[in-house]
Amino acid sequence: MSDLAGALREPWPNLRLQREGVGVGLWLFLASEVLFFGGLFATYTIYRSLNAEAFRIAGEHTEIIYGSINTVLLLTSSLTITVALRAATLQLRALTLRCLAITAALGFAFLVCKGLEYHGDLEEHLVPGPRFPLSPPATQIFWGLYWIMTGIHAIHLSAGIAVVLVVFTLFQRRVIPVQGSTMEGVAIYWHFVDSVWVVLYPLIYLMGRS
Repeated sequence: MSDLAGALREPWPNLRLQREGVGVGLWLFLASEVLFFGGLFATYTIYRSLNAEAFRIAGEHTEIIYGSINTVLLLTSSLTITVALRAATLQLRALTLRCLAITAALGFAFLVCKGLEYHGDLEEHLVPGPRFPLSPPATQIFWGLYWIMTGIHAIHLSAGIAVVLVVFTLFQRRVIPVQGSTMEGVAIYWHFVDSVWVVLYPLIYLMGRS
């Protein structure tokens, strides 16, 4: 009972309303994010329909190995964050902390892999500009969208890792109990970031290979 009392925060009168409030706030935030990424995906779709051959040529130069490794990493992290949420619901503190740590580590591994991929792209001058090596010119549109979409996703993932680490610390120090609504919000956000990548993977890495 003391743990439940510790999970309650002002101004909520009870845990049910607190959980519902957190859920509504988070879903409103994610709705705005869906609109943002939806605009990017719509832009990609329009330019791809107008420059199908250029996008195919540009897509052949993406590093599918890095993209595939990162897909596996994020899908695995979705599993570990789900286990963490379930463990928190059952008040399995040790398992919750362990799964949160693994989730953060997988996210960090994704960023390292993405950094290596970016390094290779820069060495090949695959950045729109005077030294861009591909033709026709419309291939630069694909790579411009590549940098924008993957960069924004990496920023969101970095924020997710930071949130997971903060929650891990709060749980570890017993500042908040593991069965609080906080864990639900963290899991929902992490799944959203993973879902965005599941859409990006075929758009970027399978283009020109299917």
